[in-house]
Amino acid sequence: MDIITSIIYIILFIIMMVFVFSIGMLRKYMPKKEILLVILVAFLIGSIGGAFFLEPIYQEVPSVMTAVERNMPNNEETLYLDLSSSNDLNELKQALSATEGFKSYNEDSITITLWSFSDVEKSYFKEIVGNIDENYKNYTVNSSGTIKIQLAENYSAASALKSFSDWYKLVYGDTLSYAQIHAKLVIDASQLDKFEKVLLERGIVASKMEGPIQNSFNSTNQSMVSDTNFVLITGLIGVVVAIIGICFDSVVVYYRRLRKFLRTKQKR
Repeated sequence: MDIITSIIYIILFIIMMVFVFSIGMLRKYMPKKEILLVILVAFLIGSIGGAFFLEPIYQEVPSVMTAVERNMPNNEETLYLDLSSSNDLNELKQALSATEGFKSYNEDSITITLWSFSDVEKSYFKEIVGNIDENYKNYTVNSSGTIKIQLAENYSAASALKSFSDWYKLVYGDTLSYAQIHAKLVIDASQLDKFEKVLLERGIVASKMEGPIQNSFNSTNQSMVSDTNFVLITGLIGVVVAIIGICFDSVVVYYRRLRKFLRTKQKR
């Protein structure tokens, strides 16, 4: 939401509160039993105004807070990417490295999903996977048929997949149809929008993000009340404004008396 729209929404809410205040000032022309109705109407107007005018602005607070972090110098953001083996990884890496604010890109692990393993098959894969490629540093084998392999630094996922695929074809006479590549992208936080655009153009969304922007976003979200509670709070603001309107005449009278008393005292 742009600043002009936000200002207009705030002004409209203030106008609604002025209306509520005016209703409260009409109290002296109403029977006393109508005061509860005035308070109820004030609560409804405050809630409706909050829901339509203030809540959209309130929802933008995390984005506003992260904008500060985006513009801080030397801030870095880390994006974790889960990529399909069908993606053109070389083209993706070239596009990312050519984008302003690029720091580093590393494919650190791959996940291969086969069939559900029996106990014997699970034990076999646990023994054999480490011998397929010396650049497989760590790996886990699950009964569901998922094999996750941690790669050596600067070793490409394409090379790791080729090693496994060649072994798999030699042993089972078949080819791998799908694998998932896990990569870590480090960028200048101020250029986050550009990198998100590059990724979205290729149908990729970061599975996780770490850094000052994400930390600011998370901490702001945690400190904010729910939308329902926010609307209730704006309703209570309407009630408070109505009560001020109801008591306004009395407050003005007491204020004038106090001023008159102070002036009289000073003359003495």
